[in-house]
Amino acid sequence: MNAIIGVWIKALPVAGALIALSAPAHAELPAPVRAMIDAAIATGDENKVRTVAEIARDTYPSDGDEITAILATFEAEMAARRVAEAQAKEDAIRTAGLFDYWKGKGEFGGFRATGNSNNTGITTSLTVERAGIDWRHKLTGRADYQRASGVTTREQFLGRYEPNFNVSERFYIYALAQYERDRFQGFSGRYAVSGGIGYQALKKDDIQLSMKAGPAYRVIEFVDGRSESRIAGLVGIDFDWDITDRLKLTQDTNAVAETGGSAIAIIDSRNTSIDLTTGLNAKINSSLSARLSYAIEYNSNPPPGAVQTDTLSRMTLIYDF
Repeated sequence: MNAIIGVWIKALPVAGALIALSAPAHAELPAPVRAMIDAAIATGDENKVRTVAEIARDTYPSDGDEITAILATFEAEMAARRVAEAQAKEDAIRTAGLFDYWKGKGEFGGFRATGNSNNTGITTSLTVERAGIDWRHKLTGRADYQRASGVTTREQFLGRYEPNFNVSERFYIYALAQYERDRFQGFSGRYAVSGGIGYQALKKDDIQLSMKAGPAYRVIEFVDGRSESRIAGLVGIDFDWDITDRLKLTQDTNAVAETGGSAIAIIDSRNTSIDLTTGLNAKINSSLSARLSYAIEYNSNPPPGAVQTDTLSRMTLIYDF
């Protein structure tokens, strides 16, 4: 019996070798499949690489681990590249000069006005903006003008500067300095300063919604020579929605509720001004867009002889630079 057991033990390695030789070897990933995955990786398109890898896994399930490893390596390299690019961009912005990284848009076209003046004319505006890591600076200028037979029937100007400071991913502190002139609404100059808190309610690639509110101080110079200064409160809402790659909806609302200039009168406000603008932008090419907008300007207590509500319909071309 011992002899038989000894023979059996000696035969085990040979049997194991024979079994190993008879088992099919694990095949390497076929060269055409690897070439297809490498070609997708060369494009740098992560969605394309994932799609090709998924098809390869379904077609060659026995090579699933190797395909998964290739995909994991690619995704790790892309993640590291994004981190490096973001850091390089941040470093460049932090060390940039005062006049670097500004972008803007110029707008030109025609308008149709109703309210304190009923006419058509030309409209133009310029907006420049610089977005840094913590700060954002935005300057806006706009003019609507119409003159016929030596008579000016529309003359509205606006200038605004608004710096923002990000205190978190969603919250920011804003400041605002604004000048307006519209003789047909009854004032030769209206100056406002404000500061407060803003909140980015929606912050996605295709849709953004921000709100801000704070105290304000406004000085009004009327066309009859009078002037008034008032304590006020400002509320603003900005909404942008990229409906498609070429179509964008914008909604901007600003409301200022003024008091009589003393704290006791805050509850009983004297005048509320609301500017509401809805616009639709259609992209023509990478730099040029067409815009159709409708604006409502409301003053609850206008100067004598002026009406409460003005409307402006604008058709313009916008050039981004």
